[in-house]
Amino acid sequence: MTQKVVLASGNQGKLREFIRMLSSQDMEIIKQSEFNVPDVEETGLTFVENAIIKARHAAKITGLPALADDSGIEVDALNGLPGIYSARYSGEGDDANNIKLLETMKDVPDDKRTARFRCCIVYMRHAEDPSPIIADAAWEGSILHELKGENGFGYDPLFYVPTHGCSSAEIDPDEKNRISHRGQALRLLLAALKKRHA
Repeated sequence: MTQKVVLASGNQGKLREFIRMLSSQDMEIIKQSEFNVPDVEETGLTFVENAIIKARHAAKITGLPALADDSGIEVDALNGLPGIYSARYSGEGDDANNIKLLETMKDVPDDKRTARFRCCIVYMRHAEDPSPIIADAAWEGSILHELKGENGFGYDPLFYVPTHGCSSAEIDPDEKNRISHRGQALRLLLAALKKRHA
């Protein structure tokens, strides 16, 4: 039987990636917007806390199991910032976020530009679920000196992927989903769900 699961995100880029990656699973992914679930304030201080807040909020309003992800980019030279503030780093969206990060990093030498995308995905069976499944993964790379590529969203054009010798925004979407932080976290989550239902 196909399980209906609400996806607690309003981010179109994330929604596209999730729906693409979960299309082969026994899950019907329904966007929270279809239930008029408003975005909830992310008051947590970690990716895990924020993902739980979002999943609990969506599960409470819809009465369905919920999936939520909190993710962002951690730059070592900035002590892990923008981190949980990645989406709202500039307060003005993706393009402004990238410009702000480039500006902040302009004097940082190549060997100090290491960074990673981190993704934490939470699955809650219901709003009071005492043991949500939590999957956490990271994708190592570094920050480029200029934007490159047209694919992806967020910081993809600035994130250099050493294994592929290009930016995340220059990688084919299916390949990106295979190797990215979100792809890794989702595979961990699906394995944990399978184990729970075994």
